[in-house]
Amino acid sequence: MDYETPLFFHVMEYADAADRDVVDMVSGNPDWEPPEALRDGLREYADFEPDRFQYPASEGLPELRAEIAARRGVDADQIVVTNGAGEANYLAMARALERDAGNEILLTDPVYSYYPGKTTMLGGTQRYVAAGAEGQLDPAAVRAAASDETAAIVVNTPNNPTGAVYPAETMRELVAVAEDHDAVLISDEVYDHYDLSGQFASALETESTHRIVTNAVSKSMAVTGLRVGYVIFPPELVADAKSRHMLVNVATTRPGQYAALKAFRETGPDYYERNRELLRERVDTFTDALEAAGAEYTTPQGSFYVMARFDGYPGTLANVERLIDEAGVAGMPGEAFGDSRSEWLRFALVTPRVEEAARRLAAYFD
Repeated sequence: MDYETPLFFHVMEYADAADRDVVDMVSGNPDWEPPEALRDGLREYADFEPDRFQYPASEGLPELRAEIAARRGVDADQIVVTNGAGEANYLAMARALERDAGNEILLTDPVYSYYPGKTTMLGGTQRYVAAGAEGQLDPAAVRAAASDETAAIVVNTPNNPTGAVYPAETMRELVAVAEDHDAVLISDEVYDHYDLSGQFASALETESTHRIVTNAVSKSMAVTGLRVGYVIFPPELVADAKSRHMLVNVATTRPGQYAALKAFRETGPDYYERNRELLRERVDTFTDALEAAGAEYTTPQGSFYVMARFDGYPGTLANVERLIDEAGVAGMPGEAFGDSRSEWLRFALVTPRVEEAARRLAAYFD
């Protein structure tokens, strides 16, 4: 079976093997500091008794689930703490397909590359809805693509790779489309703390039994290696999701959950605002250089990615490798995100060397 393995690790390995200095703008690994409370939590955990290093409750530490529930306005029983947002999305898509309400997953084009592979792995089929030039999703286009075979509509806001942020009206309409077709809207909101527009709206703001929300501390707390995520299910879908989670992963990291809980409780809004301000500065620096290089580019409303199109330089894997070898900048090929951005490249602004990367790109395409 072809699982449509994403190209991220191939590009990172190619960049690592290069015989020159390369600025890594491939992965979404934030380079800024995690909350101090999270570091403190990990230090504290090291001194706990041996019993605290054994299996936690499979669905997550009760205290962490209660904290998330209070923050998100849901019942703790609806929450499964997962091995990052990756497992959260896997569980959500699995539950949507297991409802026997269709076998099709509606995805956006461009698409985050892991969704198509998960769909295939779970035995579903993909159908794509093109996003607009700025990455916005038209609910009318989603409605036109939906049918009785639609099991789920998967969206990511703020979006990877386009940086689009879907406003409240769009989210309400997407939930309505899911309801009208007995489908499930799966809203991946892992970049919610990187909304630069003030327009972010969670699917949780629309009361419905036809929406599932996934999230994680990976991006918001700059700890992609911690692997603490969560998924919020409608009450009637959560039991089987807990069983699948137990069979696949047993549980996720107990020390990591403890540290995430401490960080939730002790990290103020200023931490997140500092990171957004850093990101705003990097967006300006990078897009100014792209402007000077004559490139077409996106200005993200959220997340931390910029897409760029250089005339005569399509976003193929071969051209990404060429850019690594000849310019010393590693990005992602647009073709990895679907047909509509195959002429583009995607760059992650999660390196202190953004200004240097911008200079290299401007010089290379001069």
